[in-house]
Amino acid sequence: MRSLIRTLERVTLRDVALVCLADALVGASFGAISVSGGLPLWVPTALSVLVFAGGSQFAAVGVVLSGGGALAAVATGLVLNARLLPFGFTVADVLDGPWWRRLVGAQLLTDETAAFALQQSEPRRRRAVYWFCGIALFVVWNISVLLGALAGGLIGDTDAFGLDAAFPAVLLALVLPSLADRRTRTAAVVGAVVAVAATPFVPAGLPVLLALVGLLFAGRPAAEGPGGRKAADGRNAADAEKERVR
Repeated sequence: MRSLIRTLERVTLRDVALVCLADALVGASFGAISVSGGLPLWVPTALSVLVFAGGSQFAAVGVVLSGGGALAAVATGLVLNARLLPFGFTVADVLDGPWWRRLVGAQLLTDETAAFALQQSEPRRRRAVYWFCGIALFVVWNISVLLGALAGGLIGDTDAFGLDAAFPAVLLALVLPSLADRRTRTAAVVGAVVAVAATPFVPAGLPVLLALVGLLFAGRPAAEGPGGRKAADGRNAADAEKERVR
């Protein structure tokens, strides 16, 4: 763990700490909602260890508390967690090593760990921030869920504290720097419009998957020529050389 921390910049460590703080509030809210709704203490605790996906956990518990069966809860969680499939492809390079390490790394895959890894261009730092963020979030999330579950009904109406807004606010802060790129911004805007428009008509979890349509509008990256220079730059250099010869 110390070697991972030494690899990362101070600003990255600060951002991970802030994400952990926000997720702790959400985790406590999840534990309190589950127990105050009538579920035994072991249910939110086991979900947090085995599933480790806040959105899916909230969705599954919501189905059960509204009278749905276990199969419906599992299906809802699986649909919502399907968004992690494309995330897995984008960060596959950080999950190297033996099978057991890849299995543990896959368990730590969340929106936050993927976002932090994608911010890093250097492979060593990508791996470091992925594992550090994943381990930190796993520990903080499970402890906060347990504490929230123990508190149970003492918190009362969790919506009154605005805890439900902490999770999306964290994700928005993570993706904002990426929106400086025009292609990324176009894909994000189109995906957001599609997701919001589809929300009233499709089950929970599907709007997030439908948002992937935005990738079709991102366009292709400019082709690169020899030496890593874009094709357009190569043409400009060739034109300049011709002018010099003349």
